[in-house]
Formats: sequence, structure tokens, C-alpha cells
Amino acid sequence: MKIAIGLSGGVDSSVAAALLKQSGHDVTGVTMKIWRDGKYRGGDKDACFGPGEEEDIRAAAALCRKLDIPYHVFDCAEAYEKAVLDYFRAEYLAGRTPNPCVRCNSLMKFGVLPNLARQSGVEFERFATGHYVRSGYQDGRYILRTARDIAKDQSYFLYRLTQKQLAELYFPLGEQTKAEVRALAEEFGLEVSDKPDSQDFYSGDHRELLDTPDRPGNIVDASGNVLGTHKGFWHYTIGQRRGIGIAAPASLYVTALNPCRNEVVVGSRLDTQCRQLLVNDCNWVSTAESNVEFVAEVKIRSASAPVPARLQPQGDGVWRIAFPDGVTAPAAGQSAVFYDGALLLGGGIIKEVL
Repeated sequence: MKIAIGLSGGVDSSVAAALLKQSGHDVTGVTMKIWRDGKYRGGDKDACFGPGEEEDIRAAAALCRKLDIPYHVFDCAEAYEKAVLDYFRAEYLAGRTPNPCVRCNSLMKFGVLPNLARQSGVEFERFATGHYVRSGYQDGRYILRTARDIAKDQSYFLYRLTQKQLAELYFPLGEQTKAEVRALAEEFGLEVSDKPDSQDFYSGDHRELLDTPDRPGNIVDASGNVLGTHKGFWHYTIGQRRGIGIAAPASLYVTALNPCRNEVVVGSRLDTQCRQLLVNDCNWVSTAESNVEFVAEVKIRSASAPVPARLQPQGDGVWRIAFPDGVTAPAAGQSAVFYDGALLLGGGIIKEVL
């Protein structure tokens, strides 16, 4: 089978490519170039977006030479700026907390990149990556399930993939653990076998991407009492505890952001608790959308555990999510992703915290 694989220069996509080659597939490596030298400063962290991209491309090219497979790099910087960075900027300045990785996966890694590869003449039947997730086909739909290694599962970031995209995707690492992948990298003699995982979206300070001058405002409590000042509400995120800069008998947490008043609202940890959300802009993966209330497990951030919830349709594509036991610090703009055990049902964007 002809397979194109998205390569990042890291251990996961490298091992995925080696496994595909070992299995006898006709493999081609492809990478999207998204960094523009001189536009942003970036930092030293290993991240998806940053000045270390050239090193990653060299690593991917070396891998392809070792595996004796073709390799192509596509300039996706302009598309990335519009699809991911402009969205990131607009959401933050609207007082919402965006998830750029979710958007990048659906629009860039599984959208722009394979489309550019095909337009350039790369022939492939399936498009693969090193994501930790399992795909399949069930009851007339393409489905996603959590990875065998639940600690590395990346299904949360892929809930916006469409049926059309899923029809051609292949995830070779879905049944592997991270330890097994690193062992395979050593077995294949790959130079990236001990390369650290990329943990962040941006290698520098994300506030640089906002390109917005400081604007002093007030830090207030729930009653509107002024407790301190800040340099712009966009410097804060819901649930934040560190860096608030106010002495108080008990720890303070950011509970709300008011972009119209340029205010940061703080309170106790208990004030960050919530039992209901409204979610819209949903995408349904392993099940078709319905207008019937149902029970599922819901994740409100990638690193959190899924918790039981009742989903109630409100009309116009809006769902009310009720958590019997509550959740901590949900943020408008983030994703709520729905599961039935290992099966990823779908997800949407948190519209409002009730």
C-alpha cells in the first residue's frame, strides 16, 4: 500500500515510519514547515511551533535517507498563520482560552499537509502519523478509540477529524506503549530514540503571539472589589493560581476574565468549581449527531481524566453538559470531548460556563 506519513522529526513519527516500511508498504515522508524566521522570537523549549523546526526537518530527512524512502517538505507557514495563530490571537483577546493543537490537527496536519502532498504529485492511499490513538470502522462509520497507552493517548486532540479524513488515516502506534516505541527506536537504530517529547504548542512565551501592548486593569473579587492591578487580562487563564501577585490568607485563583472591562476576577479554589457547561460547534466522530439526551464521560482538557456527565440537546447545535460531581476550572474556548469508555463519540467548544 502507498502511504504518506507526516514526520515531525521526533521518535513517534519516526518509529511509525519504520514500522510501515518494515511491513512492506510504499512509504513517503512529508513534513509541514510552519516557522517563519524573524517574525517571532520563540524560545528554547521543544515545541511544535518554534525556531527548532530546522533541526526537526534535518532529523526527518536523515530518517528518510536511512529508511530509503522519499521525503518532501511543504511550506505551510501562511496557512498556519491564518488557521492557527490568527485564531489563537482572536480567542485570547476575546477572553476565551483556545486550543491551538486541536485546530492544527484538523486543519493543518490532516488537512493542508496531505492536500499539498497530493497536489505536488505524492501518491498515497492512506495518510499516517505517529499519534497515539486507534482508528477503525464500525456500524457504517469511521471511529476513533483511545490508545492502548492511556497516559499517551491523543484522541482528545483529534475529535474534530471528519469522516472523510478518517477514511484515509492510519495510526501505527495506537497499540504501542511509549516504552515500546522507544525500544523499537533503539532496535531500528534511530538517532531520535532518546529525543524528549514535545510538550508545548509554542517554544516561547505565548503572549508574544498576541502582539498586544499592555493595558493596565483591575484584579477584582466576585463582588467587584478591587484587590490589585494587572497589565492586561490576556496575561491570565482560567484556573491560574501562580503569578496573580496578590497577598491573601488563602490561595487565589482566576475564576473569570472580563475583556470588556479589562478585569481579572479571582476567588477561592471552590469558586473554580462548576457543574454545568454549554457546548457548541460540535463534531461527531464515532456516532452520528442526535437530539436525544444521553450519558457519557467528558474531558474538559487534554490532561484531565474523563468524568461522568449528562448531555442534553438545547437546539441549534448547543448541548448542555451537566456534571453530577462537578469539574474544576472549565474555560470558554476550550474543548469538551465526549467518550463512551474507549470510544471517542465527538466533542465541541465550551461556549459558556454556567
